[in-house]
Amino acid sequence: MTAAALAAAGAGGSVGAAADADARAGSAAPGAVAAPKPSRPSRAQRAAEMVSAPVRIADAATVRLLRRGDRVDVIAAAEGAPEARMVASGARVTEVPKAPETVGDGGALIVLSVPRATATELAGAGATSRLAVTLC
Repeated sequence: MTAAALAAAGAGGSVGAAADADARAGSAAPGAVAAPKPSRPSRAQRAAEMVSAPVRIADAATVRLLRRGDRVDVIAAAEGAPEARMVASGARVTEVPKAPETVGDGGALIVLSVPRATATELAGAGATSRLAVTLC
């Protein structure tokens, strides 16, 4: 920009003229509206992006190892599928409800704090696959 200012001022232009040209180039044209500065989402907005997702894990014994605050990866394995897939990575465990004594091989419930899109993935995977967790 300084080179353009010097060229506009000519070879005999002064340093002050170049500085003035720089100042004019940096200012907005008369009547122009300044673009709004991008803002960071507030703490409340960021918190609202996270949701609580109840997830039934196939192996109840694994769930007994979990504590509130643990980070887990959730893996879905559909019956007959050649490979398992990761549905959630690094999800925070917010609750490990007490299982009733009568629960057999129905797994166990945990509640995870995840982004809304991940909660949707977890719900879909839970309807079609057996879910497992690994501790991070």
